[in-house]
Amino acid sequence: MREHRHSIRTTGRTASRAVAAVLIMFLIGCASSITRDTEPGRDAAGNAGAVTAGHPLAAEAGLAVLQSGGLAMDAAITAAAVLAVARPHMNGIGGDMFLLYHDSATRLTYALNGSGKSGSAKTLEELKADGLDRMPSSGPLSVSVPGAVGAWSEALRRFGTISFAEALEPASRLAQAGLPVSERLASDIAGAEAKLREEPEAARIFLPGGRPPQPGDVLARPDLAQTLLTLQEKGAEELYTGALGRKVVRFIQDRGGLVRPNDMTMYMPEWTQPVSARYQGFEVQVVPPNTQGVTLLEELAMLQHHDLAALGHNSADYLHTISEAIRLAFVDRDHEVADPRAMRVTTDELLEPARIRQLAGSITPGGRAPSLDVATSPDHPNTVYVIAVDQYGNVVSLIQSLFATFGSGLVVPETGIVLQNRGSLFRFEEDHPNVFAPRRRPFHTLCPVIVLSNDLPWLAVGTPGGDGQTHTLTQVINNIAVFGMTPQEAIDAPRLRRLNDGSLAIEEAVPQEVRDALVARGYTVHARSGLTAEFGGAQAVLVDQISGRRRAGADRRREGWAVAY
Repeated sequence: MREHRHSIRTTGRTASRAVAAVLIMFLIGCASSITRDTEPGRDAAGNAGAVTAGHPLAAEAGLAVLQSGGLAMDAAITAAAVLAVARPHMNGIGGDMFLLYHDSATRLTYALNGSGKSGSAKTLEELKADGLDRMPSSGPLSVSVPGAVGAWSEALRRFGTISFAEALEPASRLAQAGLPVSERLASDIAGAEAKLREEPEAARIFLPGGRPPQPGDVLARPDLAQTLLTLQEKGAEELYTGALGRKVVRFIQDRGGLVRPNDMTMYMPEWTQPVSARYQGFEVQVVPPNTQGVTLLEELAMLQHHDLAALGHNSADYLHTISEAIRLAFVDRDHEVADPRAMRVTTDELLEPARIRQLAGSITPGGRAPSLDVATSPDHPNTVYVIAVDQYGNVVSLIQSLFATFGSGLVVPETGIVLQNRGSLFRFEEDHPNVFAPRRRPFHTLCPVIVLSNDLPWLAVGTPGGDGQTHTLTQVINNIAVFGMTPQEAIDAPRLRRLNDGSLAIEEAVPQEVRDALVARGYTVHARSGLTAEFGGAQAVLVDQISGRRRAGADRRREGWAVAY
């Protein structure tokens, strides 16, 4: 594999030019709107490589890298950078990133934690003395160190073959040309209009002419284009130790935020080992805390003790069983998952087999809805996801986010950088592991997944969706592993979303008699019509280990796109 990497490195500039050409052609074709042109239920398939991404331009850019000789990591980071331009309200230079990488040469999977830590300007006691009883959901105090850019660079350094500048080239060109506004983006920006109007810089950029852009408009991003060009010229460290980083920190400090210069200069993405669990004969791998990956593993481990195939796909018994596994796993998530340096328990303790058997035994498929007295809370499904599988069998499962729509709501003047609000997830209860402390990573909902069969990648899967990520992942994995669906069929199938008050949002394609049966059990059921982002935006690539064929699917509930060759 190392020989492959060295031999390909000389093709990087060719790959970059090819990607730019594909991007320009795609932009010309999409100047009025962007639509999904694949049929429902039909996978994208190829024998060499596959890419999925949360926007067509990103998927096409990643595929061009593969077709020009690049590897999975080259394609994934190229797509991730394009997403930073194409989905500006969901991710970007001011956000965080996590990925899993399976290396075909060593048959090992690596996890990269690209989440930034909290600022160190104040302690918890000082924040409370200022009159706060919780971390604000937006604004300067919610901003933590942005980790994505540093993680992009580190991922390429270790497992890529093209340079950081080359990986950013398609994103840079898109920002220079301006972003074609799709119906989805127009709707999302319009929904955030009130938040954008609170900040002059955000309003100037995203409400051009004083109004949300319309489908078919081109959203100008010259400031972001210049920032990307600066990063191409000076490298990722410019955001953390250079003039660009100083500009970001000065803005945060002027607004009363917590991030100080040393917090930026001390940032380092962290390589770590995945956490895994056996399920249906496969090994499911996730990123360890501070993410909710272990929560997905708990859900699957409990479901392993139930005969889901016998319950029947999307039957009342099946959906109740899924909902109960989610509920029980979320108790652990909400009380225990945090920066691992602050956690009271280990992931091994959460997944301890006897404990899981006991939890699974408390689930009765024919049982009634649990009695809960919990209010609903805001959801933050603003995330993007990427899969890249190359000709050698290397696999990247990557996810990045700002958390809320337009993150903190703050945009650093003259840079186009939207700052995340991940710090808003910190707690103020001193006995909670996710309590705020200087230079601590906050809890994250982000959950990329790789599934192995016989120590080889079989499935990569992930989704946006905030708290609902594990809900979507559990159902999509079951659709493929238990019910034998193809990736696109598994993604298109109707699904539920368990809300934190115990009620169930269920797509109306689930039969009425099933929804009525759940109501009879004591559930409040919210039927949802159409395809909405509430249920995530799943993407998956399945690798046939006999033929080597890659079968890719992407969700029509968002702007997901799947391509293969």
